[in-house]
Amino acid sequence: MQYARPFHRYWPGYVILAILSVIFGVANYTLIKPVVKLLFEAPSSSEVAAQVESLTAATSNLQLHSIGAVKDFVIAKFNLLLNNVFLSYGPMRALLFVCALLIGASLLSNLTRYLSQRILVRMRTNIMKNIRTDLFHKVCSMDVSFYHTKQKGDILSRVSNDVTEVQNGVADSFHMIFREPLLIIGFLTACFVISPTLTLVTLIAIPISALAIGGIAKKLKRKAADAQSLMGRIISHFDEAISGIRIIKGFNAQGYVEESFEKTNKAHRISSKKMLYRQQLAHPVSEFLGITIAAAVLIFGGWLQLRGKLGMDMAGFMVYILCYWRVLEPAKNIANAYSSIQRGMVSGERLFMILDAQNNIKERDNALTLSNFKEGIEYRNVCFSYGAAGGSEVLSNINLTIPKGKMVALVGPSGAGKSTMADLLPRFYDVTSGAIEIDGVDIRDYTLSSLTSVMGIVTQESILFNDTVYNNITFGLKDVKREDVIEAAKIANALEFIEQLPQGFDTNIGDRGANLSGGQRQRIAIARAVLKNPPILVLDEATSALDTESERLVQEALYKLMQNRTSIVIAHRLSTIRFADCICVIKDGKIVEQGLHDELVAQKGVYAGLCAMQEFS
Repeated sequence: MQYARPFHRYWPGYVILAILSVIFGVANYTLIKPVVKLLFEAPSSSEVAAQVESLTAATSNLQLHSIGAVKDFVIAKFNLLLNNVFLSYGPMRALLFVCALLIGASLLSNLTRYLSQRILVRMRTNIMKNIRTDLFHKVCSMDVSFYHTKQKGDILSRVSNDVTEVQNGVADSFHMIFREPLLIIGFLTACFVISPTLTLVTLIAIPISALAIGGIAKKLKRKAADAQSLMGRIISHFDEAISGIRIIKGFNAQGYVEESFEKTNKAHRISSKKMLYRQQLAHPVSEFLGITIAAAVLIFGGWLQLRGKLGMDMAGFMVYILCYWRVLEPAKNIANAYSSIQRGMVSGERLFMILDAQNNIKERDNALTLSNFKEGIEYRNVCFSYGAAGGSEVLSNINLTIPKGKMVALVGPSGAGKSTMADLLPRFYDVTSGAIEIDGVDIRDYTLSSLTSVMGIVTQESILFNDTVYNNITFGLKDVKREDVIEAAKIANALEFIEQLPQGFDTNIGDRGANLSGGQRQRIAIARAVLKNPPILVLDEATSALDTESERLVQEALYKLMQNRTSIVIAHRLSTIRFADCICVIKDGKIVEQGLHDELVAQKGVYAGLCAMQEFS
């Protein structure tokens, strides 16, 4: 409803059209009575003339001092008009006249209903657009650690299935708040006008139905939560199967993943079945209760008729039953809408778990703008651990100074903490204790946008998007000259293969760059960093996916690029960092050795052992 508030301008038009739809709908049903009377109880001309005289006298002396008097006046005027048509043109013309009014009332009722639905459609689609916009903004702005505890499939399920459920719930809530109550009020009013005594009996159906449906919907909400959570796991299975199809086939693991999926799918079927059983129970229960009350009305009406106290003829009783039946229909719709709203509330809770999630990476008030990198980077007693405080440390007491324009290489065994150390610099995570400073200022005192603007990052896994080569290289940049893109591709040794693609730079590379080889993907990622031309470079295994010749060419380009730039290079291939200004050996989250290549080899420590394993001298 908070998302609906900005669209309050739609409500008056919706309510007015809904009211008109109800008025014309009630008129539509009440016109059935004169049709029936003309067909089965057609009076003679003398009887009609007498009625005209009587009605003329009655309307001229009628005082409109009450609702009942207004009702009598309207009915008398209509009967007077109908009788005059009857006298002037005969019974067939009178029948045609009433049928024309019937068609007109039906047209206006359905037209105003359609127009009210158009307003509702505009409102609900705007609401859903805003929810999806906020969700996407939230997904893009959350810190990296948020996704360590969330299944990607569950997030995707929330932004697809749950948004749809919320959309349905919003629409049904408007029906339940505005349109359906108006229908009930309109047709109940018609019933009261026709027979107040019978209508008092029909009112029994509404609280009974509400109590029965409320009990069903209460359990429906819990079942909906289980089903939607399992749907998230199902989407995760599909995502893992698609992204890991090579491994699944390579390890002949189809049976294993299918068995795992089948367990989740079966659990979802059982949960959905129970939820749908309860959902489908609402309509039959409501209809059964309505029929039961309708039967009670017929019995009570028959009892009154046999004693001459019903106070209406056959045509009037027929119209009453039809109007009463139109009261039951919106009542049943409310019951169904209540079930839909319960599912929508569950989905809304799941969506707001994302929308209300707190970002652990926050900018401080009056944060500084890092506009010009001048001095250097310093890691000062940095400690870091994933998860809650007190977890096992990934980095412990890291102290490192990186002067501006120098290249620092981080080496060590897998899992030592090299990539984590690099991830702390752009604040993908925040240090647990200690500080990282740029130009003597804690990076937490800078705005996030200005901090990352001075950095170019090439990760171990080349992250590309389902877009053209050109847009992947210019990713995040605006007003880029095409010749600069070509030059960046040339430096990254990517120009030759790009020009051989079907549409060159305008070729779509597919999901995650699936249409390219691993080396080609990596070179486009390097070209992206080259084009940004940042003062600080973070290269995390930037050449790991290249063949020997491409690695040599790209390494030469990177050396040129790194001149007069501050570079942090993570490498397993020690040949790529031989000429680094400083090599830091990381082991078990600590810096155990630090120095130039020749110095570290001479120490015959961890670094020398790594070199020996790579047969490097």
